[in-house]
Amino acid sequence: MIGKVLESSANEIITQMKFEDFEHNKNELKIGKYIKIEVGNHDYLIASIKSIKAVADLKEKEKYLMVAEPVGVISNDEFIPGSTLLPSPTEEVGIAEQSVLDCIFQNNDKYAFPMGRLIQNNSVTLHIDGNVFFGKHIGIVGSTGSGKSCTVAKILQEVVGIKDENNIHVGAQKNAHIIIFDIHSEYKAAFSLEKQQGFSLNYLDVEKLKLPYWLMNSEELESIFIESNEANSHNQISQFRRAVILNKEKYNPSLSKVTYDTPVYFSIEEVYNYIYNMNEEVISKLASEDAVPKIIENGQQVPITDKNRYFEKKFSFIPPSTAKDSKATNGPFNGEFNRFISRLENKINDKRLEFVMNPQKSDGSVYMSEDFEEILKQFLGYLNRANVSIIDLSGIPFEILSITISLITRIIFDFCFHYSKLKHARQELNNVPFLIVCEEAHNYVPKNGGADYVASKKSIERIAKEGRKYGISLMVVSQRPSEVSDTIFAQCNNFVSLRLTNTSDQAYIKNLLPNNTNSVADVLPTLQPGQCLIVGDATPLPSIVQMEKPKPEPQSKNVSVCDVWNEEWKKIDQDEPVTITDVLERWRK
Repeated sequence: MIGKVLESSANEIITQMKFEDFEHNKNELKIGKYIKIEVGNHDYLIASIKSIKAVADLKEKEKYLMVAEPVGVISNDEFIPGSTLLPSPTEEVGIAEQSVLDCIFQNNDKYAFPMGRLIQNNSVTLHIDGNVFFGKHIGIVGSTGSGKSCTVAKILQEVVGIKDENNIHVGAQKNAHIIIFDIHSEYKAAFSLEKQQGFSLNYLDVEKLKLPYWLMNSEELESIFIESNEANSHNQISQFRRAVILNKEKYNPSLSKVTYDTPVYFSIEEVYNYIYNMNEEVISKLASEDAVPKIIENGQQVPITDKNRYFEKKFSFIPPSTAKDSKATNGPFNGEFNRFISRLENKINDKRLEFVMNPQKSDGSVYMSEDFEEILKQFLGYLNRANVSIIDLSGIPFEILSITISLITRIIFDFCFHYSKLKHARQELNNVPFLIVCEEAHNYVPKNGGADYVASKKSIERIAKEGRKYGISLMVVSQRPSEVSDTIFAQCNNFVSLRLTNTSDQAYIKNLLPNNTNSVADVLPTLQPGQCLIVGDATPLPSIVQMEKPKPEPQSKNVSVCDVWNEEWKKIDQDEPVTITDVLERWRK
């Protein structure tokens, strides 16, 4: 025993220690370590040390006051998080020995997923509840250089069975389903093993990704094709919506009900023709005929009685006239869509957007409605039976980044939703749950953002609020947590926080953490690379651990600038494996 309780409250236990007791146990009395306090015959309150200070007067030797925060109770050799029992003054206080730590951090059926070694005691490995950790949303935060990418890679490698560059499940395909939005092209290296290891990685970059525009819903289509701040945007939306629905009905006659959001094929080129013809439309007003649009075809004036003909090509209409025998007036949208048509044409012909506007199969044909299953399988990892799917966003143009993320997450959510409903009808649970890893989330789900981010925010926030019911969870990774949507982090039940140097980020994360972690969260700016605070429903109590390095590592290392500058001059303009010419060739592509 090292002292006695001087003062007790729900948030703090103050212990008074004699000089001799403190000196004798100084090595064990460090900030963050644990003490035990008697609260019954066989029960102990466990508390985490917050601070220690010396007090003295002229009559007595120096004494010490130690402030600790209650974290749980050990009763009948079982650790129970929370502090329902509080000690009375004069109760004896002792150091939590190894048997107490083993009781708290034991590896059992519930707490079985390893998450690094405790900083306070390197011999103890923290095990968390993997079902709760991955079954609920996870927030991973840390400043640049804190080891964030390595921490994410190590956690995911542990899930899929990669250890020391080996596949521990070689020859046996496990059922993990992880999808990583990789915005800096870092994670491919962390999941690429030798061929004999039998680990299949599903890697989709801008060249391999097939994401046809006809899968987009109304908001995504309008976000890419329509400027909402234009004065006539309501007319653009109404006619674009009409053209899309009519064209979907044209190509999918077997469907009894087709809506704007139905994920079936339509031709964007034909929709362009429709909008062009509506913009050029001239209506004949002859008294002897019905008022219908007329075109000039083979030198003849031909009435258009079926607007579906507008999909065929760009027509030449009769000229407007006020003469009685040739009276004709402009259509209701004539001249309204000049800028809209220019925007449609630019998007359709933009070579950077081919993976959306003109994705083609290996035989050169376009993806149709019946190819939806193949498109879906590429994201789910079912084309090559991959546990990890990496979607490399580094080559995606910024103006379509939000829509790309929105479309993929919505497709995955809708699949999990309908799959879960079918399983529930059989009195079963979803047996193919997914984890979506949102790397650098502040880039596409920011707290404050304009129309550019509406699509991705809505899709990911929907998963944050509803995803767990349908077997889909999020791992939100960011170096600026204070800039990420509040809705997303508010739904996270578990946090892994590495070093945070920005004061606003520190304050933001502290406000999200449970009340009993306020003191331990003060160490966030002082953590070393790879050290992290783990808090949440999945851990027996808030803990600071040292994560192991992943093997293989992601490509996130910083350049040793000073060392490289001290090397010989690099002749990248001649006779090097990578030259300026190579850079320019890739740049042009």
